[in-house]
Amino acid sequence: MSRFALRESIRSAALALGFARVGFAPADEVATRAAFRTWLDAGHAGAMAYLHARVDERARPRSLLPGARTVITVLVGHGAAPAPTAAGVGVVARYARGADYHVVLHRRLRRLAQALPRLAGGAVGWRIAVDSAPLLERALAHAGGLGFWGKNAQLITPGLGSYTLLGELLVDLDLPPDQDARPGRDDAARPAHVRATRPRCGRCRACLDACPTGALVQPHVLDARRCISYLTIELAGALPRELRPAVGARVFGCDACQEACPFNHAAAAAGDPDLAPPPNAAWLAAPSLLDLLAVRAKEHRRLTRGTALWRHRRALLQRNAAVALGNSGDRAAVGPLGAALHGSRFPLVRGHAAWALGRLGGAAAREALAAARRTEADPTVIDEIGAALEEAGG
Repeated sequence: MSRFALRESIRSAALALGFARVGFAPADEVATRAAFRTWLDAGHAGAMAYLHARVDERARPRSLLPGARTVITVLVGHGAAPAPTAAGVGVVARYARGADYHVVLHRRLRRLAQALPRLAGGAVGWRIAVDSAPLLERALAHAGGLGFWGKNAQLITPGLGSYTLLGELLVDLDLPPDQDARPGRDDAARPAHVRATRPRCGRCRACLDACPTGALVQPHVLDARRCISYLTIELAGALPRELRPAVGARVFGCDACQEACPFNHAAAAAGDPDLAPPPNAAWLAAPSLLDLLAVRAKEHRRLTRGTALWRHRRALLQRNAAVALGNSGDRAAVGPLGAALHGSRFPLVRGHAAWALGRLGGAAAREALAAARRTEADPTVIDEIGAALEEAGG
């Protein structure tokens, strides 16, 4: 079998497993390494120190699999269901409302890897990566012809938009890259999806204008320190006070820049069936903020099992719920927030509950804050209570 025929056999096998797109790129140093370093040096990674640790490895796929010749990049769509806007309901990013994509993609990639010896006619070295290894995934997806780099710093795939998830299979097979594929002796036709790598945003700046916090500091450049997805998922400490109002009702991630993108307006809405939420995770479509604020450890484990949220600490989810309740304007939340301020064992939760009470205001909120100030011992929470009382006028 020729190299081109083998590549197409692998592509067919991957599509048969349910992947929406499949691309092939050389396992050479990724061209965006310098741009990634510039982004890091500008401080845009925020507190994500792990991004600084293995920059060279991220740009060199062979550091993950010695002898790697090709990176097979796969992509699935996760659907585009709009978020609810009901009072007292939080918002979870679209990709996280279903089954844990790490598990789904890893399982399929393993099946693809196990089929390679049969397709290639011999032993094949391979390694799977699904958001789990130091790898510049979007750059490899672009190199494999799966889409173009949008102004929102997302990979945009015509027909699917940016509501997609990526996985990689590194192999020691020397396969023709999609970007260099030309019709000819062994290649039946140039893959049509390769044309998708051409930039298509034009003058559109809908994503930049839609970002609630101005995290898209210029086209294609995201400052994570201002990004609501970073703030609600990656940041382990207190949310910057000046950005908390812009978080709105979001408790895990943000889709604002994607929802504004015209390519997503025209994208197919159907998501991958294997990414449907497990029975215990139906709540992700419309999470109760009050329930999240008061969730117990055992219940938190049950509710997040089998989803992308299972790695997310309970204290962070409660922190985010407190901020969302403060933004709700609903003074019926004062009682539960006061209970969290007095009863949570996490200073992080108590501090953000104090902020929420100050934002809601009213006599009951001021009373709860004043009572907590008399008993609170943590200096960070005391500071939050003082600022909240000042805002609440007490």
